[in-house]
Amino acid sequence: MIRFFYNLLMPTVFLFFLPGLLIKYRNRGGWKSTYGERFGRFSPPRREELEAFRGAVWVHAVSVGETVVALNLVRTLLKQRPGTKVVISTTTTTGQELARRSCPENTAVIFCPIDFWWMVKRTFNLIRPSMLVIFETEIWPNLICEAKRRNIPLVLANGRMSDHSVKGYRKVKFFIGGLLAKFDRLLVQSDADAKRYLEISPQAKIAVCGNMKFDQEVPADPGDAGLDAYFGASPRTVLLGASTHAGEEELIVRCFTDLKAEFPELKLVLVPRHAERGADIAAMLKERNLDFARRSQEKSASSPVDVLLADTTGEMLKFIKAADVVVMGKSLAGHDEGHNLIEPALLGKAIVTGAVLRNFRFLLRVLKEADAVETVENDSALEPALRRLFADPEARAALGARAKAAIGRHRGATGRTVAEIEKILK
Repeated sequence: MIRFFYNLLMPTVFLFFLPGLLIKYRNRGGWKSTYGERFGRFSPPRREELEAFRGAVWVHAVSVGETVVALNLVRTLLKQRPGTKVVISTTTTTGQELARRSCPENTAVIFCPIDFWWMVKRTFNLIRPSMLVIFETEIWPNLICEAKRRNIPLVLANGRMSDHSVKGYRKVKFFIGGLLAKFDRLLVQSDADAKRYLEISPQAKIAVCGNMKFDQEVPADPGDAGLDAYFGASPRTVLLGASTHAGEEELIVRCFTDLKAEFPELKLVLVPRHAERGADIAAMLKERNLDFARRSQEKSASSPVDVLLADTTGEMLKFIKAADVVVMGKSLAGHDEGHNLIEPALLGKAIVTGAVLRNFRFLLRVLKEADAVETVENDSALEPALRRLFADPEARAALGARAKAAIGRHRGATGRTVAEIEKILK
């Protein structure tokens, strides 16, 4: 009955979100040629291609961050079970491009259908998966219920539940609790996450496997960011604003402008979380009379600039590698959910972030306990923290080394997750 009302209201809710979906489709890069699959539409050649993957393990991620972890899971699963067919689905075009570029052999990549029952049904009819593995927080009722109706084993991988999510789920516990109980296993990141899931669904079957993001692999040399083309070849110190959100660019730019007088070699790279915000950020940089280049429009600057606006996708690792200090976004200027700190930690970079990361509490605690991250309590504390790091290169390098070591001590979640999946597959 509850699912009936969900499907009754879904078209209205979808129309409310449709403008934002279209804007993201237009402005974001990534793979778009098969985007019709989001609506359950598969061309005849695609249907023929995907028929060869019937009976596959279907692994669903959302965007780039989850896709990176999902690909690592798939590689580990294929090592344990050679010959297993896998279908990876993503929601975003950037995640789709990454999955297509990096997926191993015997793997197909599709867009996950929007959660209308007929779109979901079409995709299930085509793939006929032997298992559905959903990453982190993708609790879509029709996707879950259709898998259960077909007796397809259902697993939540790398599950997490923030304090904010718990508050929301409590209000619809009668609905969400039943959905969570349909999973054959909820494989969650921490004991705290397990407790939150059990609060919403006491009958849920849960195993704590750790955070698979600790198992991320980054190449020793992710490639050249090409900063000489914008900053010139002279010695420089690079401040990176990574995955920034509204308000954070202005804060980081103010700090950079003040610090530039003390550290003339300082350069700034801004990588907004959503590249489609590039025009707004460029307008802000113009208002502040900063010499900058916009990477999406210029492959190089006619003369050296002080700021690079990297409003592109898929290049974050290059910029992290080239940076001396990384300010991780969604943690300042009124934001406190945070972004994943593991990539800069694995690359041994000095990391600065807000003191509250609601979506990455455990990760932040791991780094803080190892004295491996610089946290700032409020926006006014950002500039003094950056000043200390730029004034002391040895302390900066030591902070990055401790971050890399701390992450290394928490690896192994992917293996534990695959072991749980294998139990169910057998």
